[in-house]
Amino acid sequence: MKLLFIHNTLPGQFEHLMRALARDPRNEVVGIGQEFLSPAPLFGVRVETYTRTAPVKRKADEFLCSNEEAIGNGLAVAAKLGELKRSGFVPDIAIAHLGWGESIYFKDIYPTTPLLGYCEFYHRARAADADFDPTFPLGLNDLFRIRTANAAKLLGLVGMDLGVSPTAWQKSLFPPEFQRKIAVVHEGVDISRYRPDPQALFRLPDGRTLSRADPVVTYAARSLEPYRGFPQFLRAAAELCRRRRDCQIVIAGGDGPSYGPAHDRNSLLQERPIDRTRVHFVGPLPPDDYVKLLQVSSVHVYLTVPFVLSWSLLEAMAVGCVVVGSDTPPVREIVRHGVNGLLADFFSVRQIVDMVERVLDHPQREWELGLRARADVVASFDHRQAVRRYRELIAGLLSSQRRGQGVTG
Repeated sequence: MKLLFIHNTLPGQFEHLMRALARDPRNEVVGIGQEFLSPAPLFGVRVETYTRTAPVKRKADEFLCSNEEAIGNGLAVAAKLGELKRSGFVPDIAIAHLGWGESIYFKDIYPTTPLLGYCEFYHRARAADADFDPTFPLGLNDLFRIRTANAAKLLGLVGMDLGVSPTAWQKSLFPPEFQRKIAVVHEGVDISRYRPDPQALFRLPDGRTLSRADPVVTYAARSLEPYRGFPQFLRAAAELCRRRRDCQIVIAGGDGPSYGPAHDRNSLLQERPIDRTRVHFVGPLPPDDYVKLLQVSSVHVYLTVPFVLSWSLLEAMAVGCVVVGSDTPPVREIVRHGVNGLLADFFSVRQIVDMVERVLDHPQREWELGLRARADVVASFDHRQAVRRYRELIAGLLSSQRRGQGVTG
């Protein structure tokens, strides 16, 4: 079988699936992306990268710039698809992330090839990320901009034959007329890599070593930004330092925004000074060190506005961390308060600190939450299960094509 994957930063959410399919010598797997960011080689996968021509900047493009970028991506990918087609490569099926516009011209090149779309997030001005934080109020132009930004996604939704969304809440954001075509399948995590290890050690930048015997509070995000609740966590860290002297707080992640507005760490630190002998900024961590950090964690804090679910939540749960999560969608779809973790109001520093202290004060009692978290991830988010579900969807699409159904031209 010939399979084509399209993702702005390959392999992205498709890594486990691409690796599984590439292991079968009967498959030919090709990936197209603007970047290739896998920490390890994808053996058996032919990677094609594209370069998008920089868009022309115009003063009136406040409402058009995201769509102009998406169209540029779509045109660049279409040119690459044309090259593949001329070389004789005709995929049996294509799997594409719809977020960057790369698939919007796919059917113009391969009109009879089924397209499975990854539906990660559909922007809304109400009841999601945009209007969640009163610190960043929306004006009327913001409402117009958010609505207009979905234009390229709508082209992708029209062109796909079937969609996949990682959580039920993320699926619910898409227009109702498209939800019937979207299945809920999270890509999962590697539970053999993310697993408990009572003997794990994590070395701090100053040379000290932490173990499971130490009271360790962890926080990790790709970027330390408001979208992932970093200001709230830093305030909570300051309060934890004030309340108790027995814990170490480790913060992993880079500076600069990934999704929303940036933060000013120095201003936050001036607002509430922290004990730098017990609060450690370790930056972005190599994968092995990141796993070790989770393995020594006594309680892991995961905060997010209503937005896409981070892998880090499921990774922490897979390791068996006791998680204190924000009581926001889609976190509460995964974390059940008092069952496999604890939830706190995103904006309440006191609640976050109280939940962390609940775990630190009763580690043996609350550790049961971590055991249940691990069991739930093994049962529902093992990446091998996700691969099987994707295989079923692919088989269903190919079967529909043979029957002459379900392929959007």
